Amino acid sequence: MLLDPGHNPGNAAHATEINRQVDIGNSHKECDTTGTETDAGYSEAAYTLDVSHRIRDILQGLGATVVLTQDGDRPWGPCVTERAAIGNSAHADAAISVHGDGGPASGSGFHVILPAKVVAGVADNAAIVDPSRRLGLLVRQKFQAATGEPYADYIADQGLDTRSDLGGLNLSTVPKVFIECGNMRNAGDAKRMTDPQWRQRAAQGIADALTAHLTTPAG
Repeated sequence: MLLDPGHNPGNAAHATEINRQVDIGNSHKECDTTGTETDAGYSEAAYTLDVSHRIRDILQGLGATVVLTQDGDRPWGPCVTERAAIGNSAHADAAISVHGDGGPASGSGFHVILPAKVVAGVADNAAIVDPSRRLGLLVRQKFQAATGEPYADYIADQGLDTRSDLGGLNLSTVPKVFIECGNMRNAGDAKRMTDPQWRQRAAQGIADALTAHLTTPAG
């Protein structure tokens, strides 16, 4: 399993490095970004690493091998291209990027981002589009069951968004999705996301989805 905790607490101090353009196949974009935070200053990078650690603990307890793209052990990054490459090199059965959104304060809820088919330049994710959609549907189902969080009411459609502008999805050769666990700019979502007990439920939902992806026959 590949867990990709979005962003890095040190990114803000390394603007030159993270603003460097990288090739995602159909375009170029920044290596990484700083991510968002709650009004009280709880950063997306802190949230994603905490939840990823919780997911890792659950999955390792079930006997899974878990790889993280970063573990708070590097000053910035990695770039989105390297994040994809780590999962590819690990030949992960499934990969998920954990995020918190920075949407309008009036909007709340979670959504799952699926890869659009991108065959351009260095990108060819055609083989993983269908299994990634299956993974994404499981993530949507299991995350909502575990947390009670509604589908986002300000973006996506019924909790699902398909995108072709994310290097982590364009460049992946293993089934992969992103989850925006909630809107950190919304007071209600922020309160939940800063609660360790809620984060444990979020981790359980994601771990349940990854487990189901491996143990439930496709089709």
